[in-house]
Amino acid sequence: MKVRQLWLVAVFMSIFNTSGAVDAKAPVQAPFPALERATSWLNTKPLSAADLRGKVVLVDFWTYTCINWRRTLPWLREWDRKYKDAGLVIIGVHTPEFSFERDLDNVRVAAREQDVSYPIVLDSNYAIWKAFRNQYWPAVYLVDAQGRIRHEQFGEGDYDRVESIIQQLLAEAGHAVAPSQLVAAKGAGAEAAADWNNLRTPETYVGSGRAENFPGTLSGKWTFRNEFAVSNAANSKIVYRFHARDVHLVMGPATRGTPVRFRVSIDGQPPGAAHGVDVDAEGLGKILDPRMYQLIRQPGPIADRQIEIEFLEPGAQVFVFTFG
Repeated sequence: MKVRQLWLVAVFMSIFNTSGAVDAKAPVQAPFPALERATSWLNTKPLSAADLRGKVVLVDFWTYTCINWRRTLPWLREWDRKYKDAGLVIIGVHTPEFSFERDLDNVRVAAREQDVSYPIVLDSNYAIWKAFRNQYWPAVYLVDAQGRIRHEQFGEGDYDRVESIIQQLLAEAGHAVAPSQLVAAKGAGAEAAADWNNLRTPETYVGSGRAENFPGTLSGKWTFRNEFAVSNAANSKIVYRFHARDVHLVMGPATRGTPVRFRVSIDGQPPGAAHGVDVDAEGLGKILDPRMYQLIRQPGPIADRQIEIEFLEPGAQVFVFTFG
């Protein structure tokens, strides 16, 4: 067993108040914060160690604008539906990447719109993230009924293996789960699996804090902040070359409640059949809330292309491009 795994066992024993021998040399650097110290809970009353004792727990680290997490959500929903009455508890640990994701109302709206109905704990101060020494969105930790970490999954994929281990841990705990066919989840819209064979453009941050070599072009009047760039005049534009089926952009209005209209073109033309779920065939869309917007979904063929986003009013905050 790896040292990191031993440390995580100690962490979970502190949550569930279970007994058991743990290697004294395991590098426990800080106690795991009690679940009661979470920032807030959604979809449930606060869950305690007593509530989770004897359950198999899937801990899922997420943040609502993350495209990689969005593409795992169809499986999380199906596992919750299939196993929650058989002893599985999914806990979504929402650890924010951007400042607006710390806002409880924003997370509540996103959870409702994205149909996240299992328990959510808000980790806005990164207490749980740091206790796990986690580094990824998404990250899944499977915990058995004795509070021991039995499996870790970082990033997308390997869904059959994760579900098989869920079944194994439920059986070990004495829950009546007959072996059954694994779920065949399929995402739609922004939750659809990426076109990995054609995905050649990496995520790209626009704010000054992480955009060391932003390859796009901004025209008009812009102000750069640590997390985002904000347009200060109507008809400000971003031009970006990419190679991917999908183009997503995390955006928000500078003033809450003040929408910002935008227009998208691809290779100088309206997107037509290549428009994403958040724009129409003419490329028109509107920034209403801070979230991820899908601008382009190409039917094919996939080639090097250029996207232009024109913001028809000032006040668009632009955070990060992601692709699929």
